[in-house]
This record gives sequence, C-alpha cells and structure tokens, in this order.
Amino acid sequence: MGDVDFENDISEIPVTVCNVTVRNKSFLFDSLGLYSSMDDIFTRLLTLASYISHRFVQFIEDLARTDADRCSDDLLVNSAGQYLRSLRHGVCNSFFEGYSSSSKSCLSGQNPGICERVSEPREDARTEIVAAKSSYAVVPFIFKGLVLPLHGLQFARGLAMSCCRSSVAYVRCAYLRICSIASRIQKSLRGSADDIGWLQRTDGMPGVEDGTARFLELLAGIRNGKHRLPSSYVYLLIPGLFSNHGPLYFVGTKKFFSKMGLACHIAKIHSEASVAHNAWELKQYIEELYWGSGKRVMLLGHSKGGVDAAAALSVYWGDLKDKVAGLALVQSPYGGTPLASDCLREGQVADKETRWIMELLICKLIKGDIRALEDLTYDKRKEFILNHKLPAEQIPLISFHSEASIAPGVLATMTHIAHAELPWLPLPNFGNKESDEIIQAGRQLPVVIPLSAAMALTALHLQLRYGEKSDGLVTCRDAEVPGSVVVRPDRKLDHAWMVYSTKKRNPGEADASEMCEAILTLLVELGKLKEEAKAMN
Repeated sequence: MGDVDFENDISEIPVTVCNVTVRNKSFLFDSLGLYSSMDDIFTRLLTLASYISHRFVQFIEDLARTDADRCSDDLLVNSAGQYLRSLRHGVCNSFFEGYSSSSKSCLSGQNPGICERVSEPREDARTEIVAAKSSYAVVPFIFKGLVLPLHGLQFARGLAMSCCRSSVAYVRCAYLRICSIASRIQKSLRGSADDIGWLQRTDGMPGVEDGTARFLELLAGIRNGKHRLPSSYVYLLIPGLFSNHGPLYFVGTKKFFSKMGLACHIAKIHSEASVAHNAWELKQYIEELYWGSGKRVMLLGHSKGGVDAAAALSVYWGDLKDKVAGLALVQSPYGGTPLASDCLREGQVADKETRWIMELLICKLIKGDIRALEDLTYDKRKEFILNHKLPAEQIPLISFHSEASIAPGVLATMTHIAHAELPWLPLPNFGNKESDEIIQAGRQLPVVIPLSAAMALTALHLQLRYGEKSDGLVTCRDAEVPGSVVVRPDRKLDHAWMVYSTKKRNPGEADASEMCEAILTLLVELGKLKEEAKAMN
C-alpha cells in the first residue's frame, strides 16, 4: 500500500453497524488491511454506507430542527418532526435491510467466517472512503435548496387554514348572535306564562279551603249593624308598595275601627324597602304592640304588606308564635306577580334598559330600594317560600283576592285618591267651631287620579297576554296562599279599591272598611276553631 497513511485518514470515522458504533481505530484499520476478497470488499462498503447514512440523517434532522425552531406554528413543528422520524426510519431500513442479519451474526459470534472476511484488507479502500466523504460534503447543499419551497408551501397552507378558521369563526359568531337574539325574543314573548300559579303545581304544598260563603254572611251582618270583632286583640294594618306616597292609605279603615273602640294601628314601615328588611321591622313593631298592650296582634296586610307580614312569621316564628293571633293577606302577590317579573327578567329584549328605568323611578325619584320590586318576582318568591316555610298549620290564614273590571266604561272613570292637606295656607280663624271646619276644609286639596282606569288597562293586558284573571297587579292564582282559607268576592274590585275609597259610593254596597272588618271577623273565628281543635287533641 506504499506511503499512504491509511490509519490517519480513517481514524476519525465512527463505524455503525445496526446502530452499534465502532469507535476503535485499530480495529477498523486492521479490518481494512488484512483481506482482499470480493465478499469482504462488499461488506466493508456496507459498513461505510451505514456511516454515511447515519451522518446524512443526522444532518437532515439538525437542519429541520433549526428551521422548526424559527417557525411559530405548532402544527408545522409536529408535522416536520413526524416527517423526519419517518425519513430516518426509511433511510435506515434501505441501507441495513440486507446487511443487518450478517452484522448481527458477526457481532454475536454465530458466523465466524463473515467476521474473518470483514477483517481482510483491500488496497483501494482509501479511494472509496475519500469519494464517500466528498459525496457527504455535497449532500447538504442539495437539500438546503429544498428548505425555501418547503417553507413557502407550509406558509401558504397555514394562511389558507387561518383564513378558513377565521371564516368558520365568523359564521359561528353570527350564528350564536342570531340564536341569542331569537332566544331573547322568545323569552320576552313567553314572559311569565310558565310561572303563574306555580304554587298550585308544586308538590308538597298544602291545599286551600273556600271561605267565600262565610265571608259574605259576615259582611251582610256587618252592614246590618252586627259587629263581632272583639277588643281582646290589637289590629295591625300593613300597607303595601308605594304606600308612603298615598296620604289616605288605610286611613279610612283605621278610623272605622277606632270608632268601634278597637285598638287599630297602621304599621309605619318603609314600603319601598326589601321584604327581608320589612320583615325585621314588623317583628319589632309586633313585639312593641304586644308588650305595650298585653294583647295578641291580628295582622292584615295589603299587597306587598301581606308578603312582608308572611315573611316576618316565616323567619321569626319562634319569637312571634305567642304574640300573633292570625294573618290575612289581601290582594297580596304571595307567589309573585307577572308585572314585576316582566320588568326585571334577565335575558329578554331590552332587559338592561328596563331595569335602568325601574331603578331610576324607585331609587332616584321615590328614594326606595329596587329589591322591593325584585322580591315580588317569581324567582325571588320561589326561593324565599321554598327556604322559609309559613306556619299555616299553627296560625289561621286568609287569602283575599279579587278581579278588576275591564269593561269599556271603567277606562273613563276617575278614582278619588286622597285629600292633600295644605297646612301652610294662611286662613283667618274666628274662634268658633264652624270657622275651624271651614279652615280645615280650605287646607285640603282633592287629588284625583284615574287609578281605576290604570288598573283596568293592566288587568286587560294580563287577560289578553296570559289569559289570567287579576285585580290589575296580582293574578288570582298567585294570591292564594297554600294552607289558607280563600275568599273570592263576587264583586269586581281592582287592586287599590281595598285601601282607597271611591268618589262615587253606592250605598247599597259594602265599602273597603266593612270588607276589612268581615275579613278580620272571619280570621278571629278561624283562630277560635284552631284553639278548640288543639284543646280537644
């Protein structure tokens, strides 16, 4: 082999056979210098090819890994890595398919003949190795030219996928928007149709008893001068929502009871406060009346006042069970009212705007609490009633509800609300009784509001929209308290009739004060029956 320094040329080449690297320089030198047969030459070429393939695959991996690090798309990185793994697997299989079995036999010692031929020398092996190293140096420049077109195709693919995803997202957003609008419209049109009368549909709620006949008998007796209300109780009248702005709210009834020598009071509570707040205030008020008079208290609440009184008994029954003799709810939305729910329902058309208007009216103008109206919605009433049980079995209860007239003539009527007093009006006083009456009459200004017409319009609205009978604000089914005695008068009475007297009174019909007396008289009878039943048991 002359002056060729064969060992120095090939000493730095690691030889790999089926992923086993031959790193012993003397072993490779001896293997290439001892034998010269054709089989041995082919075996050495396969060994050299394994080294070249390993370096080539490693170069492709390093090149693709460097390009993948500059790419921000995760899909591109995953695809490139998967492609390189498949490429490496294919190249290795192509080079080692015919040689793996013989190499393994040689390394394991099962075929010593092959191992001996591998060690045979060949004179022109150096030339082949030098040519292979030259080919290895040319390979990177060939594959580097494929990087730019590959990135261009991948960029075009990514751009197309991005545009497609953007289009799909836009279509999906538009679809969700349309579904949201359709849901709002459907919720607005549906309104409270599924909530009205929910108390009667709820399992476990006690039934009601009709006491209309007995009520009419008592009312007829009262009109004939038979007054049966005992003076052994204190009668507390509880006003409803916006009562602070009605100067004569329950005033006529209180005077009527006082003339009969009965202890009657009107609860001084903030009618525009929440139910929980008024329940606490009523508890304090009832305890003061009880400890001050030594008599149990009969409660009669109108509209939200009945809801507040029922809440006081439900939450503080342990403190009030020996102080309260009975409760009458007159036109009270015990189960809720569709007007409050329709105004404050979330998810309907213009729900935020409607709520803002109601907050402006109640909070800013009236200086009240928006929770006073929220507590009358169906959702709030369901939550409260299911969490706080009214002791219907331990106390007599009466539910009174009526139906407003929606006749065309009612729409043109005017309801006499109150007389606003003008104490600042300077009038001369002549020192006699007649002059005092004249001065008092001169300080009063009649306030006339078409309240009956407004109640008729809302009652007509509830009748047309939900097919429900109501007094203008509360439906008949929502006013019936489970476990109570229900009074359903045969007269057409709107929601405000029980607390305000009409301008044109019919002498042949009972007024609001007489009806309140009949309700409380019936309540006293129910209390006596419960006491007798307890005594017998």
